[in-house]
Amino acid sequence: MLKMNQVDSFYGNSPVLQKVNFSVGEGELVSVLGRNGVGKTTLMRTILGLTDRSSGGLFFAGEEIGGLSTHARAKRGIAYVPQGRGILPKFTVRENILMGTFARKGKSRELPEQALEIFPYLKQNLHRRAGNLSGGQQQQLAIARALAADPKALLLDEPTEGIQPNIVEQIEQAILMLNREMKLTIILVEQNIPFVRRASNQFMVLEKGQVAAEGGIGELTDEVVHRHMTV
Repeated sequence: MLKMNQVDSFYGNSPVLQKVNFSVGEGELVSVLGRNGVGKTTLMRTILGLTDRSSGGLFFAGEEIGGLSTHARAKRGIAYVPQGRGILPKFTVRENILMGTFARKGKSRELPEQALEIFPYLKQNLHRRAGNLSGGQQQQLAIARALAADPKALLLDEPTEGIQPNIVEQIEQAILMLNREMKLTIILVEQNIPFVRRASNQFMVLEKGQVAAEGGIGELTDEVVHRHMTV
């Protein structure tokens, strides 16, 4: 589904990712791990074309997309929920979700019923301003907006960070359902190791912008976690 081949990615003249090789199969959930500042968010932004420049091979569904604009990549079926959520606080829940439909192929601008079924609170509060939602509810909204694009792959950057525990559980269950029942390919940046082990097929650890460890989720041992993630 997605493949990176010897990818470097830059902010200005500074390389943040260096010679990254990475692949995600269709319908897989791959977790990206590492300490703060090692390039996890940059990896996600590179896939969408949001860094200053990148080099190497970047392929999605068999197509080289490294030269495409961010909008064109979204149209190909890549959706992104950034750290910080990126919702529009003065827009209503409905308006925020509808923003996601502009990346959808075709002219349909209807609310995605599937996303509203996953997050019933949003369905019941479509006219509420997004800025009045709690952090966890805003995260649900950000995921629903991404799903409105009808994506083939979903990039989630620390979706449970700083969220109240009862909504963390709802978001985790939604991620599992999207991957296992709806077969959506997911790339997940996450620090919650128990959830990573429960949800993922594969993992990759970044360190100083390079791949330090990777493999099937059964290879994510306590020793690997301690070596690459303990501060």
